Amino acid sequence: MHRLGLAARTQTMGAAIGTEEIVVNGVVAVCDPLGGLYLPETGMLVVSDLHLEKGAAFARRGMLLPPYDTVATLNILSAVITRYDPKIVVSLGDNFHDRKGSAHLPQELRSLIAAMARGRDWIWINGNHDPDGTVDLPGTCADELVHGGLVLRHEPSLISGKGEIAGHLHPAATVRRREKSVRRACFATDGNRLLMPAFGVLSGGLDLRHKAMHGLFDRAALVAHLLGRDRIYSVRYASLMG
Repeated sequence: MHRLGLAARTQTMGAAIGTEEIVVNGVVAVCDPLGGLYLPETGMLVVSDLHLEKGAAFARRGMLLPPYDTVATLNILSAVITRYDPKIVVSLGDNFHDRKGSAHLPQELRSLIAAMARGRDWIWINGNHDPDGTVDLPGTCADELVHGGLVLRHEPSLISGKGEIAGHLHPAATVRRREKSVRRACFATDGNRLLMPAFGVLSGGLDLRHKAMHGLFDRAALVAHLLGRDRIYSVRYASLMG
């Protein structure tokens, strides 16, 4: 990957192997290859677009998908929480794939979430798929959260992106490696705004060069932090494949 014009890596002492430390609006954050963002100064873990119960949502519409997506996503989330032991967990919207998802969540899956939330604050940011919030789950629901110089919301704002951490667009990027193209979900940031990768195992991705991304970043400063199998690969926007 170093042949692809990778941005300089700045991994710090004490950070998990394979992570990447970045700065958003003056706030230090750690990108984890499992898709979580950890803010060490406040002990906050941010994830986005879990899209829990997506298989169940499709089944309600007569389209069958394997019914194991929620368990798989929650197991990955549990691994990230175990790694950082955060004081606060924020899930940045589209927590469930539709309005009915949390109400119909099986009890054993509720118990998994309750175990992860025990002893820490948990905040569900409302998304366009689940604007009504969650039902009978630990934590609180909000449209956005202002915390430590950052604004956390589901959809990025076109008015001001300074200090914004958002989801919704499922950023992804493509690079060339050993004569093959590799496409991965990514954290995308220019130092002012950060877009989170989708955390859900059945969630797709939208390329950083898509028109929906226009106007969100200073492309001269934009870096894609791609999720690898066991590490983050940081690639400047100019080095990405079109």
